[in-house]
Amino acid sequence: MDPDAAAAPAALERELLGGERVYTRVQVAERAGVSAEHARTLWRALGFPDVDEDNVAFTEHDVEALRTVDELVRRGIIDEETQLAVTRAMGQSLSRLAEWQTAAITEAIAKDAPIDPAAATAAAHELVPVVEGLIGYVWRRHLAAAASRTLASTSDETATRVVVVGFADLVGFTSLTRQVDENELTALVERFERLASDVVAEHGGRVVKTVGDEVMFTADEPATGAEIALVLGERAEADGTLPEMRVGLACGKVVARLGDVYGEPVNIASRLTSIARPGSILVDRELAAALDSDDCYRLRKVPPRPVRGYALLHASRLRRPDPSEHAD
Repeated sequence: MDPDAAAAPAALERELLGGERVYTRVQVAERAGVSAEHARTLWRALGFPDVDEDNVAFTEHDVEALRTVDELVRRGIIDEETQLAVTRAMGQSLSRLAEWQTAAITEAIAKDAPIDPAAATAAAHELVPVVEGLIGYVWRRHLAAAASRTLASTSDETATRVVVVGFADLVGFTSLTRQVDENELTALVERFERLASDVVAEHGGRVVKTVGDEVMFTADEPATGAEIALVLGERAEADGTLPEMRVGLACGKVVARLGDVYGEPVNIASRLTSIARPGSILVDRELAAALDSDDCYRLRKVPPRPVRGYALLHASRLRRPDPSEHAD
């Protein structure tokens, strides 16, 4: 085997990790000043599998990161429970980002040919510092926005807030996965996520998470949530390549934790989405009452439906007024 070809994967790994693997699990914990068990707990929280004690798997960056996150607890900035929760949330979010970036970059530099490790190493050398800086920039902007929302609320409102929760999904997505190839499916999901992210951000909402054919979002005002839902449907229809969309909206108190939200409005919005007709928007009673006097929207009650967790779920269909209604 060509020595250069054999060394290429190791060179790529060094570029991505920022250094050589020189420490075992016990050694990295000792150098960071934490117990081996605590180091393993944080490692798992990041989403990585356990490493054998004699496996040289860690770099100097691992020591620095472990020492830094432990120092936050020692200085009383966060407690151990928050430390673990934040670590887990970061691991889940950044894992997904890394998978997407790897797929996108591989597709860009490899096209139809097998990827060349040397080319990948060169691309990593150029891209990693740039993307790392961009991630820091985006994080700071979102941190500033989140801090502004928090400072505008009372301490009681920070954890528990009244918001509009929405779910939007693509109708018939499961059957579609059996009819199109992998590339077409990937392109469709990316178009959907791009459309949803743009619409939610444009109107001042927040994307909580996306899971395949479904996006979950929140809005601080009833009209904002309604507008997001309506525009999502309108732009999906105008796209011409996306399946029909259906949306469920509910309004009420939720508990915000580590970027996610929990509470009855989340459950109701999800259930409404599951029973909404293709191309329609269903809203719960609370949101319907809040929008009832707004001339920008029309609401029509639908027959109550039994759904999982609710004997009968009362809802209304949301739409825009017909042009003839304005003329009258």
